[in-house]
Amino acid sequence: MTMKRTSRSSIKTTAADPNGTTPAPAKASSRNDRLNSRFLQTLVGYNARRAWSQISTVFAERMAPYGLKQVDFSVLSLLAHNPGATSRQLCATLDILPPNLVNLISTLDSRGLIERRPHPHDGRAVGLHLTPEGERLTADAERAVTQAELDASAKLSTRERESLIHLLQKLYL
Repeated sequence: MTMKRTSRSSIKTTAADPNGTTPAPAKASSRNDRLNSRFLQTLVGYNARRAWSQISTVFAERMAPYGLKQVDFSVLSLLAHNPGATSRQLCATLDILPPNLVNLISTLDSRGLIERRPHPHDGRAVGLHLTPEGERLTADAERAVTQAELDASAKLSTRERESLIHLLQKLYL
């Protein structure tokens, strides 16, 4: 075997050919070549991220027909259940910065999913509402997300799923 430095300063192992002149590519590692990740598996963040990776993949697949990203869906769902919510309220609930919400609201508005109306109690604020098209899309998307979540967490019992949600909420509520 010969050792070869790659451009990233790591070492790549290759096997020499029968003539000993041209290195052949190293064998691809098999699925059984798992690294010891016991320490990482003791970390809440690592486990939450690995679980999120699985769930977000299913979420993205199921939301593609609706043209929605996670934050889009969250805003529409909040407006479905809180008609007239303000941008400030959405930012606080979703923990996002106002400049990031401005473009999102503009995009949802241009798609005809939301509309702005004067806030009934605060003359300086604008309430956000779903349009009839936004209501239909959000209802369909919420059904799809519910099923996606059930599919992604199928290894859990109903009680385990509820406990997991409760425990995760303890970290951020």
